Amino acid sequence: MGLGWWLVASESVVVVENLTYAYPTSKDFVLRDVSFDVKRGEVLAVLGPNGSGKSTLCKSLNGLVPHFYGGRYGGRVVVGGEEVLKSSVAKLATKVGLVFQDPEDQMSGLALTVWEEVAFGLMMLGYPREEIVRRVEEAIEYVGLKGLEKRSPFELSGGQMQRLAIATVLALKPEVVVLDEPTAQLDPIGKFEVLAVIEKLAREGSTIIIAEHEIEDVAYFADKALLLHNGRVLAYGPLRNVLRDVEKLKSVGVDPPSVTELTHYLVKELGADLEYPVTLEEAVKIYSELVGVA
Repeated sequence: MGLGWWLVASESVVVVENLTYAYPTSKDFVLRDVSFDVKRGEVLAVLGPNGSGKSTLCKSLNGLVPHFYGGRYGGRVVVGGEEVLKSSVAKLATKVGLVFQDPEDQMSGLALTVWEEVAFGLMMLGYPREEIVRRVEEAIEYVGLKGLEKRSPFELSGGQMQRLAIATVLALKPEVVVLDEPTAQLDPIGKFEVLAVIEKLAREGSTIIIAEHEIEDVAYFADKALLLHNGRVLAYGPLRNVLRDVEKLKSVGVDPPSVTELTHYLVKELGADLEYPVTLEEAVKIYSELVGVA
């Protein structure tokens, strides 16, 4: 391992180097030589079609891969200065919090109320009661579930349950929040509620890694993007740089934001000299200047 890796590691909360992994029941590798880093306060969007390795990558950050699933594992993952392979899932819980795609997978199955569900992880880690109470109340209020503390987790709507899942993670105060397609199973209202919480975390400087199939949902707050296909990194860098390659994105089944795709068409077909927007607000500004509207 060269000096360069240590220089990057000293500046980054997450460092992944040459990560390669295959599940024990498969001869094929689901991740192949994946490398990237995330600095404190950055938001990384992990893009790719279904089966590209996004979920496995998320699980490799909190230690479920390889400690729970086993399999063939190579490379190195370091989160908050802790090397995943040499640590444990329990120890990594305060370094990285993982929010699953299906919020029911996040539920302990033992808690009878929303309050107890948020407290469950803290209790398992042996936190004193006063600290548990403080953290639970803070997390519940942060995700907008105040007033629902006594309700059963399974009486919540999909959006409420996913916000509860986020609260269980936030209560542990991890250095990195990882979300695996957190809105994939939600209706439009639930999706809006969950994205609002994630965007608030991003605005407040949280370090976030979010796997998404639809980049339009996270273009408002992501700083960087990692494009996966068949377990390999096809593109990695600032969000706009990755999204500029519209044809590459579409070739692997990832749709860029509609405003980015429109601009790409204008640049390619009409020779327009335009900056690529990634949000509607940016597009309005760029096109207003183009046609001379103040």
